[in-house]
Amino acid sequence: MSSKQADTTLAGGDVLSVGRLADASGVSTRSIRYYEEQGLLESRRTQAGHRRFAPETIDRVILIQRLFAAGLSSREIEPVLPCMVDESARTSLLVDVLRDHRERLAQEIRKQRETVRVLDEVIEEFDTVRHRR
Repeated sequence: MSSKQADTTLAGGDVLSVGRLADASGVSTRSIRYYEEQGLLESRRTQAGHRRFAPETIDRVILIQRLFAAGLSSREIEPVLPCMVDESARTSLLVDVLRDHRERLAQEIRKQRETVRVLDEVIEEFDTVRHRR
């Protein structure tokens, strides 16, 4: 086995180094290490201590990125992620957490719209330049 093969393969099949996982998923190696620290990803270690990930981890990283883009925190993602990647583990928790997050966002949007409305009133009231015309 060449050293290049040893870097990407462990007993039991093909695996990815953190760098190859980063390239394949479009995520930085730092993010992947963070996801692992937060319990969102699991890796095996070589005898030298290097991380190795299963190929299906690529899809999991992309899913984690989508959830972060949707505004969820790693604490919110961690309990629902197993339900998302394993249909047999799916419970109402998944949809409940996502709906709760969506409702919090909708409430924040309503608050922001009200803030903009009040600010528009104040601007209108104190826009002396426009009132002089």
